[in-house]
Amino acid sequence: MKYYPIFLDIRGKICVIVGGGEVAARKAERLLDCGAKVFIISPKLSPALAALKEKSLICHIAAAYSGDLIQGAALVIGATDDEKTNATISLDAHSKGIPINIVDDPQKCDFILPSVVQRGDLAITIGTGGKSPALARYLREELEAKYGEEYRIFLNILGNLRVKMVKNTGVWQRLV
Repeated sequence: MKYYPIFLDIRGKICVIVGGGEVAARKAERLLDCGAKVFIISPKLSPALAALKEKSLICHIAAAYSGDLIQGAALVIGATDDEKTNATISLDAHSKGIPINIVDDPQKCDFILPSVVQRGDLAITIGTGGKSPALARYLREELEAKYGEEYRIFLNILGNLRVKMVKNTGVWQRLV
């Protein structure tokens, strides 16, 4: 399967994660960084998720998964360690037309999540079509070493210049 790469604006949108462990916590952090309203469905929370709940950064639904709990979500991430539950989450999301990602099971997904190097607004993503998360992680680590925090500053400078330049003069093209 070939995926269509896309950057999605999820600011202010409800994003649901089913599962309360460390994987769910990592997914929640990334969604929060993008401005999503994060809902966690899980009877229990990892310490990291409990800390996010304590700071009122996530909404916790302390219950076992049920299909009605994802109604109205912009996207759903299934991060449980139960294959049967993950399959149910996938079927429910598909039936409601909600994009779904089941962690480590690309066959049940509408989208997969790339490995990301983030430097401010600069995002370098690595995708392997779900075939090798280990390779994606290796390449991410290489890119993190090559593209440091100075790229955050550089991009901000370029962004400010871009606003001030007249694109049709040809000057902008020579700068970048």
